Amino acid sequence: MAGMAMFASNLSSEVGLKLLLSPLNTNVVVRTACCSVGILLPVYSTFKAIEMGDQNEQQKWLLYWAAYGSFSIVEAFTDKFLYWFPLYYHVKFAFLVWLQLPSADGAKQLYTNHLRPFLMRHQGRLDNILELFHGELAKFISTHQTEIQFAQMLLAKSLLSVGGILQPGQGRVVGTIEGPAAQLETSAQQVETSESEDES
Repeated sequence: MAGMAMFASNLSSEVGLKLLLSPLNTNVVVRTACCSVGILLPVYSTFKAIEMGDQNEQQKWLLYWAAYGSFSIVEAFTDKFLYWFPLYYHVKFAFLVWLQLPSADGAKQLYTNHLRPFLMRHQGRLDNILELFHGELAKFISTHQTEIQFAQMLLAKSLLSVGGILQPGQGRVVGTIEGPAAQLETSAQQVETSESEDES
């Protein structure tokens, strides 16, 4: 046991020193930075723009999300190859910062120069694809309505059960999935009730 604690302590010290002394060589730090700069900060900034009703800020963040979404689609298909390039996540981090910098206005440049012309050129075809997709989705939902309702009910009961586990002081949660012990208890109560009704 002491050997395991010593190993864990040495490992955490080694990892901590590596992160502290050489953050450029660790993808963990840069990937966390990419997530923070690319998603967390823009989500909060979008929230503020919506709540304050600032049209300019809303447009700025709409352009950012259009650019970020397009980048994410390209990255999803090329990530397996790009991952092997040295400093890939550092370049990605710099790109995400460039998209947001007010002085560079990267998201607006990307949208105006590349994304908008592409979408305008293929708008009719993309509208047909979306219409077809929505039609197929509606057919799928209507065909599998029973299964979807069952999955929703199961999910709702699971969430209620988890809520009951996380807040045990609240007593039994109504609508939870009952195990064999709870079913036996309910059956015993029903038998007692019927016996007392027969006696009277």
